Amino acid sequence: MLILGIWDGHDSGISILKDNKILFSINEERLSRRKLEIAFPEKSIEYALNYLGLKKEDIEIISFSTSEFAKTLWRALPFLKENYYLLRRRKKNYSSLDSFKRGFKYKATELQLDPLSKSISKSLINKKLKKLGFNNFKLFIHDHHLCHAASAAFTSGFEKALVITIDGIGDTLSGTINTLENSKLERIKTISGKDSFGIFFEHVTNLMNMRELEDEGKVMALANYALKIEDEENPLLDFFEIDGMEVKVKYGSLKTSGELKKIFWKFPSEQFAYMAQRTLEIKITELIRNAVKETGLNKICLAGGTCSNIKVNMLIKNLPEVEDVYVFPHMGDGGLAMGSAMVTNYELNGISKYDFKDVYFGPRFSNDYIKIVLDRNKPKDIKYKYVNEIEKEVAKIIFEGNIVLWFQGRMEYGPRALGNRSILAPPHSEEIKNELNLVQKKRVWYQPFCPTMLLDDAKEILEDLKGTPNKFMTMGYMVKKDKQKLVKGVINIDGSCRPQIITDYTSRYARLLSEYKKLTGTGIILNTSFNLHGEPLVCSPEDALSTFSRTKAKYLVLENYLLIKT
Repeated sequence: MLILGIWDGHDSGISILKDNKILFSINEERLSRRKLEIAFPEKSIEYALNYLGLKKEDIEIISFSTSEFAKTLWRALPFLKENYYLLRRRKKNYSSLDSFKRGFKYKATELQLDPLSKSISKSLINKKLKKLGFNNFKLFIHDHHLCHAASAAFTSGFEKALVITIDGIGDTLSGTINTLENSKLERIKTISGKDSFGIFFEHVTNLMNMRELEDEGKVMALANYALKIEDEENPLLDFFEIDGMEVKVKYGSLKTSGELKKIFWKFPSEQFAYMAQRTLEIKITELIRNAVKETGLNKICLAGGTCSNIKVNMLIKNLPEVEDVYVFPHMGDGGLAMGSAMVTNYELNGISKYDFKDVYFGPRFSNDYIKIVLDRNKPKDIKYKYVNEIEKEVAKIIFEGNIVLWFQGRMEYGPRALGNRSILAPPHSEEIKNELNLVQKKRVWYQPFCPTMLLDDAKEILEDLKGTPNKFMTMGYMVKKDKQKLVKGVINIDGSCRPQIITDYTSRYARLLSEYKKLTGTGIILNTSFNLHGEPLVCSPEDALSTFSRTKAKYLVLENYLLIKT
């Protein structure tokens, strides 16, 4: 049985499952080249079927999620969704109506679910799929947070766990607390959309003239540079009250924005960011401690957009009562297609565990295809050569202080570059870090880069390596003080980092780190996403060449081909 999961909202995309295998998964942004695309994922569907050699009649089951009033309205009137996308991403001029549009969006998402909204959503999706050529299929729709929870629970490898979802809002909820036992996922508590950690942080992001649903990581990064404020003097801590597993916010979603604005007026930006970040850290860890105490479950699975906050995740990992933490790698709404397919697969076939050793679920391009692309599209100022053991040569290039654009294997699923669509550089140089930020990636100076490290080196350099080593860059760790000089280019000012920890040394990327270790003594390298700021991760060799031509980087690797600007 083939199951197609679809998500048609923020960061739309698809996943195709068969039994307990994920055959293919991609988000529409990688093909449309519009970051965090919101259009129905037509390109993703066609691409996936072609890649797998499938026809539309091969798909028996199709699944999607979320049927709240706002989502149903956007499905019925797609121009409203497009208009809000352009507004949110600052792709249109400011209008005095913009505040009203944002306010309407927040209120619309809080409206209660009803059978009519669900029925209309199902009808609209069914009509869309038939227009695309699907005919003999059964269509399933699932709750937003159930899909988040399933994605985390069923890929964690845990037998028993607390499964917690935290995001802005979806199907009128901003979070859930669930238990996973005996392959059964059971919801035990909900957090109302009106009591949302995610919307609180969205408002903070927007007030700081950043893009909500996209730049929350910048707020977290800027918070590191603040003159710290004692918790008892932080006015934002009063916005939330935690009582057991209950979350209550002091103000409604719109009034929260107004009250935050009053406080922001009195503080520098970095201090406001610090207070908001600290609020999440204190309140979410308090909620999780209470949930662990009440359920007796000490392994934690996390999903939902707010769970992309690696500093909060680090604090959860380091709680004495927590044994292990797993964060679903595509924790935001972009992971809902996979979560929806997994819920359907569980309900129909009882499957609740997946082979999830990596997240390379996108397309792969052969050396033969790349050669054709190079012969057709290579600029005159670039030469190239085929290299058999390319990881050895690239390790030497990086060792000599160079930046390398690295394109290998199947594309990563989710927001993180994990060694297949990456920009690589030495980890110890602040000068190279600044060049990457300001010249190559063209983004703000205070955003940190991340390291990839071999597990043996992680054991030597990290002081809080607890639980399962994090393979997906979803968790913060602290670097030992006497090791920080080795990795100055990939740590925050507070000594923390967000590493990808390699536990399987057989991949080409792992061999590259091993070769680099022979030259330097440490298997650690700077790894950031292969894109320019504001653009999606590159997908194809054509995307890689286009990005290469618009940076000052000298080296590009496409599988076994090494390209050098002359």
